[in-house]
Amino acid sequence: MTRSRPLAFWLFVGPFAVGLLLFTGLPIAWSGYLSLFDARGTVTPTRFTGLDNYAAILTDRAFLDSVGTVTAFAALVVPATTVLALGLALLLNGITVARAFFRSVFFLPFACSYVVAALLWRSALFPGTADGAANTALGWFNIDPLAWTGTVDPPLYWVVLVSARLWLQLGFYAILLIAALQRIPQHLYEAAWVDGASPRWQSFRHVTLPGLRGTLVAVLTLNLINAYQAFDEFYNILGDSRGYPPFARPPLVYLYYTSLGSGGQDLGRGSAGAVVLALVIALVTLLSGRALRGVRREPGR
Repeated sequence: MTRSRPLAFWLFVGPFAVGLLLFTGLPIAWSGYLSLFDARGTVTPTRFTGLDNYAAILTDRAFLDSVGTVTAFAALVVPATTVLALGLALLLNGITVARAFFRSVFFLPFACSYVVAALLWRSALFPGTADGAANTALGWFNIDPLAWTGTVDPPLYWVVLVSARLWLQLGFYAILLIAALQRIPQHLYEAAWVDGASPRWQSFRHVTLPGLRGTLVAVLTLNLINAYQAFDEFYNILGDSRGYPPFARPPLVYLYYTSLGSGGQDLGRGSAGAVVLALVIALVTLLSGRALRGVRREPGR
């Protein structure tokens, strides 16, 4: 029985570990190796350049602006998604009729492709013409149509990008929080009520929020990582047949043009940018984890 346990463990974990090594670990290692060479139009290193690609990428104003763009995107998306997902989870958890139906309705957008959602947002909701749903709604209040994705003053494209991301991810994080809500023992609420806590705000503050701490930290961390990996909604909402506009380029769009697009197919420099972006994501995740350490700690410990 004891000998069979390691065999069963590797039978289940082995295929996943091999896939992780081949399709994640190996490309990351090769990208790090390639970033030290000159490789234009080929994935085969041609000439060793040391850290020149890193020096070039870290002094490139376009790349630094792209990091600022995605940081602004994360600052808008992460708090909004977390707060709205928590509110939606509390609402759905309190529903007693057709509970599975309502949860499925809000979860379905998560199963939708980012590309499809971005094209839907751009063609039907915010096309920038008088026929779009958003401009039609503005017309009911005698407000002129807006060029949602074609102007930087004011930067209305943020409304389009953030609303698309919220629609896609809100249901998924709400389901995670509903699962955490159902793990909070009912007797804790009953004890709070006996001590005089109000059924809504005080119970939420002193029982619900402490019970959700671990899940909220996981939601914030996943949200943050996903925000820094943004590509599909930016590229498909703002880009068109003429290319991508010079504003609002996240790092992955910048690296796409540098490595595979009209930026000279410089895979060495693109690999250096990918390594820098991975380090930025790791640093932001570590800093957020350190900032949330106090939130994870149980009261009185």
